[in-house]
Amino acid sequence: MKRNASAEWQGGLKDGKGSISTDSGVLSQTQYSFSTRFEEGIGTNPEELIAAAHAGCFSMALSGQLGQAGLTAESIRTTAAVRLEKTDQGFAITSVHLDVTARVPGADQTAFETAANNAKTGCPVSKVLNAEITMEARLDS
Repeated sequence: MKRNASAEWQGGLKDGKGSISTDSGVLSQTQYSFSTRFEEGIGTNPEELIAAAHAGCFSMALSGQLGQAGLTAESIRTTAAVRLEKTDQGFAITSVHLDVTARVPGADQTAFETAANNAKTGCPVSKVLNAEITMEARLDS
């Protein structure tokens, strides 16, 4: 399986602008710029897209882990907070914090935490990130 996305940039770093598109059409010339990345401009940025990808990947991985334990989630809500920081080597994504709340009938806290930790390390997006990944996982009753 291969997925494709493209980006186009015009102009300088601070005064330029770009657009991001995906082959699926979900993103179609979606605007991004210096201000959307480092300030509060309107549009998206690469870190926000990584956060969305990580939240989605983790939620699906948790569903799979729960399924292997004989459990099915009614709902899994995940927020991923990606931190971009200036380091000695330049800007880097240094950490991601996953905040997950799930409603899983029949699950106890131990089984849920085991599934969540396995999903955190097993999710393909987690595997590709060179960042500290932390998590707060709550079982909603």
